[in-house]
Formats: sequence, C-alpha cells, structure tokens
Amino acid sequence: MPFELPSLPYSQDALDPYISARTMSFHHGKHHAAYVNKLNELIKGSPMEKQTLEQIVRATANDVGKVAIFNNAAQAYNHEFFWHCLKPKGGGNPVGVLAERLNATFDSIEKFKEELKNAAVTQFGSGWAWLVLDQGNLKVVKTSNAMTPIAQNQTPLLTVDVWEHAYYLDYQNRRPDFVQAYLDNLVSWEYAAGNLEAALTRTTR
Repeated sequence: MPFELPSLPYSQDALDPYISARTMSFHHGKHHAAYVNKLNELIKGSPMEKQTLEQIVRATANDVGKVAIFNNAAQAYNHEFFWHCLKPKGGGNPVGVLAERLNATFDSIEKFKEELKNAAVTQFGSGWAWLVLDQGNLKVVKTSNAMTPIAQNQTPLLTVDVWEHAYYLDYQNRRPDFVQAYLDNLVSWEYAAGNLEAALTRTTR
C-alpha cells in the first residue's frame, strides 16, 4: 500500500475536554482511515502509487474522470494537515511574523479570528475554513466537501474541519461553539507560523 494512516501527533484524549477521545477515535481511526484505504484501492496498479498526496490532489483536481481519487486524496491531505493545526493547551494569540502579517491584513488578531470563525460557521454543509497565503497575501477562505487550497494554487497555513464528524459527538449542532473552542483552546499558532515561514522562504529563493 503506498499510503498509510499517519499517527496523531498526540494521544486521542489529549484534546479533552474540547474534543473528546471518542470523537478522535471515530474521526481519525474511522473517517481519515477510510479516505486513505479508499485512495489506495482507487490508485492500485497506477503510476499514482509513486506520487505524493499533494501531487495526486493537484493532478486530479477538476478532472471529472478522477473525482473519486481527488475526493479521497484531498480528504487524506486535509485531515493530515488538520491534526497538526491542533495541540493540547493551544489557543491564545500568535506572535512574530505571523502576528505582524495578520494584524496588517485583518487590522487585528481578533478581527482575523472573527473572519475565520465566520467562514467556518457559514460554510453550508460539509467543508473547511482556512488561512492561506495567496500570491503573497494572507486570506481566509472556505472550501466545500473535499476541496483544498492546494488545488487552487494557494498555500494552506491553518485550517478547521467543519464536517459534522469533526464535532457532532461533542457539540451536536453547535458548530459555532466548536469553532470557538478551537480558537480559544486548541489552535496551534506555531504550526501556522512554520507554514508561513516555509512559504515565504520558498518565494525568496
């Protein structure tokens, strides 16, 4: 099998009480695993077995003949990215270059948080809310279903998963409460800052 389910960067109960071990068991162990397993099934025996997730996502985006491959590859990519956007005792505010760029773009950290939360809460149905770097500029975007910024030539810096399986066992229909808990207690600003630094370094080479 070319792809394996990546391990979580923390234990399943590490995000309690904001995300329960039960939710993580289903979300990571069932949903994420299903995307990985289905992708392996779909690309078996093809040249894509030797490609990275990102390469597969880019190659199959907007290809009507490869929708199933795209959906499973993109969801595998999105979930692997999302796990690193979370950390125990996260939240608070970013510092350094990320904070400077957020303040310059959104006028304040709080306004950025409001915009990200609004994107997450207003995403109709399943999807994601993202902070991305787009042609050198920070933007908040939302994507539906499996769509991901790397399929739209944007660099993802941070995301929050608003598919119901991400929060329903803990929050039922209270998506705004889940997103607020993410911002206040779980978000890993260090991960977002590292992604920004790496992106800026690539553009200056």
